[in-house]
Amino acid sequence: MIQKESRIEVCDNSGAKEAMVIGVLGVSTARGRFTRVTMGVGDKVLVAVKSAIATGEVKSGDKATAVIVRTKYPTRRSDGSYVRFDSNACVLIDAEGNPRGSRIFGAVARELREKNFMKIVSLASEVV
Repeated sequence: MIQKESRIEVCDNSGAKEAMVIGVLGVSTARGRFTRVTMGVGDKVLVAVKSAIATGEVKSGDKATAVIVRTKYPTRRSDGSYVRFDSNACVLIDAEGNPRGSRIFGAVARELREKNFMKIVSLASEVV
C-alpha cells in the first residue's frame, strides 16, 4: 500500500534509483471523499526522482510518470491467494505506457498483464 510521499525503488535502467510519489493518476479526492488515496500494483503514479546515477537519462529532481510493479502490502488475487514482495518498486513509463528503460530488474506481479502493461511484463526477468 503506497500513498503520497512514499519513497519507492525504481527497478529499471532509466537512471533513477529512488523516487517519491507526489500524485496518483486516475482517482478523485473531491470534497467529502476519502482523501488519503492508496496505490497498489498496476496503478499509475506521478513521481519526483530523488536519486539518480550521473550518466542516466533521468536526472535527480525530474518529474516522471511511473507504474507500481511491486508492493510490500499483500495483494489479493481472485483465487484467494495473496502475493507480496520484499520492497516497493516502480518502473518509469512514457506517455504511451512503455517503459523508459530497456531492462527491468527483479520480479513483477502478474496483475500488470491485466492492466495492459505488456511491454513491462515481457522485459521482466520473472512474473510472479
